[in-house]
Parts: sequence; C-alpha cells; structure tokens
Amino acid sequence: MKNLVVFGGSSYPELTAAVCNRLGISSGKSKLAKFSNNETSVEMRESVREQDVYIIQSGCGTVNDNLFELLIMINACKVASAKRITAVLPHFPYSRQPDVPYKASSGAPLASLPPATPRNDKLNTATTASTDDVSRQLMNKLAKVSLENNNSSGGAGNSSQYRQWVARSGTLVADLLTCAGADHIITMEMHDPQFQGFFDCPVDNLVSSPLMINYIRHQIPNYQDAVIVSPDAGGAKRATAIAEKLRMDFALVHKERRQVSTNKRDLMLVGDVRGKDIIIVDDVTDTSYTITRAARMLRENGARKIYALVCHAILSGNAARNIEDSCIDQLIVSNTIPQHEHLRDSPKIKVYDVAPIFSEAIRRTHFGESVSMLFDAQFDTI
Repeated sequence: MKNLVVFGGSSYPELTAAVCNRLGISSGKSKLAKFSNNETSVEMRESVREQDVYIIQSGCGTVNDNLFELLIMINACKVASAKRITAVLPHFPYSRQPDVPYKASSGAPLASLPPATPRNDKLNTATTASTDDVSRQLMNKLAKVSLENNNSSGGAGNSSQYRQWVARSGTLVADLLTCAGADHIITMEMHDPQFQGFFDCPVDNLVSSPLMINYIRHQIPNYQDAVIVSPDAGGAKRATAIAEKLRMDFALVHKERRQVSTNKRDLMLVGDVRGKDIIIVDDVTDTSYTITRAARMLRENGARKIYALVCHAILSGNAARNIEDSCIDQLIVSNTIPQHEHLRDSPKIKVYDVAPIFSEAIRRTHFGESVSMLFDAQFDTI
C-alpha cells in the first residue's frame, strides 16, 4: 500500500504484527525506551513526510505509560510532517470514566412509591387544585428522601457540608490526543457511549458484535436453542441486538436495590433459562465479579452450560482464578488486550481475533472507503 505507515507501541506488538501481516506491509521502524528516570524515549526511524500514519497502542498493562508513549509518538509524527495521523486504540484507556460526577443516590430508586393521584369521582371538581396538591406531596416526598440520603452519608444536620465529587478524565484524554496531533481515532467498544462526543476529530468506534455473532455461529453447538443473557441492565441493548440477529431467546440479570440505606443489591432474573445453554454477552470484564455472580445465579435457576462472551478482558488481580473457580464453563474474549498470562491461569479462557477488523478498518480509511460494513454481522471476510 502506497503512502501508508503503521507503527506499534510497546503495549501490544503482537497485535501490530498481525494487523500489518493482513495488510501485507511491514510495521514502521521506531525505538521505544525509557531513560534512567523513567521518562519515555521515542525515536521514529522511518520517514513519515506526507504519509498516512497509523499508530496502534492498546490501553492495557501500565496504562499511563502507554498513553503517554502514544502521545509522544503522535507528536513526533506531526512534527515530522505526516499527512494524517490516526490513533488506533483497540481498548481505549479511561473510557470507563465519564465526565459526569457520580452520585450514589442519583440513579437509586425511591424508598417507596410517590403518592398516587387521588381518585375523583365528582365530574365538576377543579382539577387544578388536585394537581397542585399531588405536586406538593411529590416534592415533599422527594425532599424527604434527599434529606435521608444526605443524613446516611454523614451530613446529618449540616446542610453546608462540602459536596464530595470524583474527578473524571474523559475530556482530558480526548484533548490530549487531539492536541498531540491525532486527526482520527479508531477504537472498539468504548464502555461509556458518551465518550465519543468528547473529541473534536472523527472517531470510529468499532463494535465487537459481528465477531461475537460469527463465533457463536461457528463455535457454539446448537446455538439456536441457547439463550443470550446480559449480566446487567447496561448491556441489555447489545445483548438484545445479538439475540435478534441470531433469532435467539433473551434474558436479563437485573440488579435491584432493595435497601437504600445499605446500598445492598439483589439480583433478579428476567427470562427463562431452565434447561438451556447460556451465552452471557458483555463489553468489558475487569474483576470478573459481575459475570461470575450472574453465572452463579443462572446456574441456580437451572441453566445448563454457561458461555461468557466478552470484548475487553482486563482480568486484573485474581480475576482469571475467579473465572476458573466460577460456574462459567467457557470464557471467550478478544485479543484487544494481551491474554498470554490469562490463558496460562485458566484453561476455560478462549480468544477470538480482532486483527482482521482493525486491519480492514485501516485499509478502508486509507482508501477513503466506508467502514459501515464492519458493523454488519453478515460481513464475513473478517
């Protein structure tokens, strides 16, 4: 391919080699090292003047070092007069941290239902008075619940207490990439859908559902009789889309908060899984707590064999050992993150390859073609 250069960061050189192999090119020459004081050293040993440059760096391992290394590589190519610079991040760092400050009570249901609208059997009564009365009752109820939540968090009797908040780095990371010189971003399955809107440059957020659908069709026996399950409400849309395309049944594991004061959540199963094979679908698993707990509940409700299909398997700490000891029979993950150590820790873990979809995205972007076909489950050349 003419005027195309693909560099790879130090986070995942195997994926860079696989992408370049499918593109039929050799990876760009660079030297990545550390000074004695742990500052990042980058040397681009290949001309990129008027070239279309792609830099592959996954947000895994030592995330902060890899992110800063990517920024320096982007800036080095910009200073060297590259025509266009595209940052390819199979797993996007900090995408789990939106810019909206999190409040434990913001998404919590009320302790009890708001007052119901009083029945009025008289036809000639004034509806305005009754509406104002209901509104007043509802506002009083909401104020009471808010006061109880503040008291439970340690602010009893002190309305002027400082409101704690958590710094979110979504916009910061987007600004760092664009300020460094990135003209385009290619990534896969951002955990927070609003993250894509933080950028001032085009972002192609690839989806893993075509790869998951192809894996289910070719690797899971009698998949038509299985049930697609979302381990939480956040992934319901993704799981239902896969179930509809494969014409399979769908179920949902819902976390229901029963006690607001203690923040305890009980799992509730929506759907029938008795005597069925189960395919749990999720975008990311870190501590593996969510999917292992959901798998245990599904087993208790009569599920037969349990598969878990995940895009980004971070599996930090002893997560791989937890998977090995859980009710999950097989965990299928992508290689957006290196899985060598995880494969040694648990024989239950299997890997499907994302190099074809990233190489095709790079090829289509380089030639100015549409990448919408990569979102189609029928796209079988990958």
